[in-house]
Amino acid sequence: MSYLDHIWACNNFDPADYVPFEIDGARVGWVRRDNVRYLAAHDAVFEIAESCVALVPALEAVEDRSAALAGVVDRLAADGTLPKPRSELYPLTEAFNDPPFALIERSAVPFFGARALGVHMNGYVRRDDDIHMWVARRARDKTNYPGMLDNMVAGGQPHGLGLRENMIKECGEEAGIPEEIAQHVIPVGFIDYAHESEDGAKPDRQYCYDLELPANFMPIAADGEVDEFMLWPLEQVAETIRETFEFKFNCNLVILDFMVRHGYLDPDTEPDYTDLCRGLHASKG
Repeated sequence: MSYLDHIWACNNFDPADYVPFEIDGARVGWVRRDNVRYLAAHDAVFEIAESCVALVPALEAVEDRSAALAGVVDRLAADGTLPKPRSELYPLTEAFNDPPFALIERSAVPFFGARALGVHMNGYVRRDDDIHMWVARRARDKTNYPGMLDNMVAGGQPHGLGLRENMIKECGEEAGIPEEIAQHVIPVGFIDYAHESEDGAKPDRQYCYDLELPANFMPIAADGEVDEFMLWPLEQVAETIRETFEFKFNCNLVILDFMVRHGYLDPDTEPDYTDLCRGLHASKG
């Protein structure tokens, strides 16, 4: 296999299998064609057409739209169509800084194919000028991707928090990184992908951060999300990505982006360099 396999795995979304989900004429998600039937019974909330699913025009205020969606999500969760609610709201919007069209329960975001935002951090140290990266192993009792390798710190982007604020919060909660260290995180861009999961479409964007840590810093699995942290030479991280699918699917892209930016991957020696760089920011969603 190659690094490119992870680009392809993250971008397996096929729009032909979905219909757009629209609010006020704007596409804010994608609903799998097989799932449209679950929404048809809620005709006070949705208008169903061959070409799209739309929120009814009578729902004009953000609060009314959010409440109507919450009622549908609760009923679909109660009958097992949707996962158990996580009591965390995500905005339905076209861009991060745009006012939301509505707010929706996080667990329902893939079902409606809305773009979820997240923050991911590459935590690393330098030893004799060589980079070593902290790698997390997800808790084996997590609902999603249990036991897989992960970035040192990562989390979804909830409504009402700034990206940097959320990143620093996650540093403390997931790895026990004190704020006086976490405040030195550096924003380095984002990755886009359009992934199809069992729960639906994930046309997501992950904002990436780097944090060079003190050589003697030891992370602590503070909130039960992580079973262990391991400090690996970047070469070992790269080999694991190149040869396996042990990392959670989107974490591969976050680390590949790191390896490009830090010169570990070189256009003179990496035959797929151009396709890798293009693929980190390509999305069909």
